[in-house]
Amino acid sequence: MANRIVLNQYSYHGVDAITEIPGLVRANGCKKAFVASDPDLVKFGVTGKVTDVLDKAKVKYSLFTEIKPNPTIENVQAGVKAFKKAKADCIIAIGGGSSMDTAKAIGIIVNNPEFADVRSLEGVAPTKNPAVYTIAVPTTAGTAAEVTINYVITDREKNRKFVCVDPHDIPAVAVVDPNMMLSMPGKLCAATGMDALTHAIEGYTTKAAWEMTDMFHLKAIELIGANLRKSVKGDKVAREKMGLAQYIAGMGFSNVGLGIAHAMAHPLSAFYDTPHGVACAILLPHVMRFNSTVKGSDVRYREIAKAMGVKGAEKLTGKKAIEAACDAVSKLGADVGIPSDLRSIVKEKDLAFLAHSAYVDACRPGNPRDVTEAELLCLYSKLAGVACPSEKKPEAKPVAKPAAKKCYAKKCCAKSAAKPAAKPAAKPAAKKVSKKK
Repeated sequence: MANRIVLNQYSYHGVDAITEIPGLVRANGCKKAFVASDPDLVKFGVTGKVTDVLDKAKVKYSLFTEIKPNPTIENVQAGVKAFKKAKADCIIAIGGGSSMDTAKAIGIIVNNPEFADVRSLEGVAPTKNPAVYTIAVPTTAGTAAEVTINYVITDREKNRKFVCVDPHDIPAVAVVDPNMMLSMPGKLCAATGMDALTHAIEGYTTKAAWEMTDMFHLKAIELIGANLRKSVKGDKVAREKMGLAQYIAGMGFSNVGLGIAHAMAHPLSAFYDTPHGVACAILLPHVMRFNSTVKGSDVRYREIAKAMGVKGAEKLTGKKAIEAACDAVSKLGADVGIPSDLRSIVKEKDLAFLAHSAYVDACRPGNPRDVTEAELLCLYSKLAGVACPSEKKPEAKPVAKPAAKKCYAKKCCAKSAAKPAAKPAAKPAAKKVSKKK
């Protein structure tokens, strides 16, 4: 079986890379752009950095902002209508995964109208045409949606997220400009950075991993391990490195898939609106330990530990290598403010639903260790501070004692207690029968 790699037609990296956008629009023969960006980015002037460039170059555009942090089916449907009404012929997606995932779905449906039912795109949909020409501009260093062939949409009616995988949805151009990421608050920087680390580690350990994607993932882990802490504190150079790291991770995992950290994170975002990066970050070290039973894991975990900067990691083997990698990931998460468990998020009554949702998620089959729904339930339970159902011991039923006889006559009881027990009457001696002679 051949290994396939799908990447952007072009990608631009570095300070002021967004100035390339007008030329790209014109070179593709486009007359009007459809700018998709979330309302907060517009409010805080981040989207304006791109639209100012478009205004200066006199490129026409229509702005669409009906996008939620976990984009919904309704967001996509509204976007398709807005695109057609604007009579646009290309898309410029500005934002994190939410904006880009919405833009991908819009672009696919516009050019493949038979998939107007957004749910029909779940899994690997057999679309025939590439999406509308799309230029993707990330504003967070984490999702790598600008270079991936998948996107995630929330189905509010069913309280679930579904993953769509389609080579036709990859943006034609990625423009990774660190200036677009400078306004990220520390918490968002931490969450998206840990999402990128989850992409890299899951991509490196997934069943489909191979030499080329290993190269991408290990470099991404190295860059994240060295720069995420400083990036959270606002260091400009570190943010530029994180922008590169998350893109490199995307180059890899988009082509080999992910695992149960993502499969378990998706229901948490759909059901509790938990930020995707936070959910992934909480789950990652626990999932790594769960997967470490797979043969050869210690070798891969040693490489992860080395890339994370663990001293002496190159000499570690077996359980020590596994623990070093898992501990390094936990430590990084703690250092950037990620919770260690799901106690404040998950409710016990929802555990079975979450486990089923994770089991049917498109990311689950790529996990290096085959997993059952019961095992997913156990993982969720332990992280929520609840005993794993399969490990609960049945409660022993107390042996019932015979009921004591009640005495209603005190005098009678007293007399009975005072009397000595009656001796059994002696049987009369048997008479001897004399035989007659």
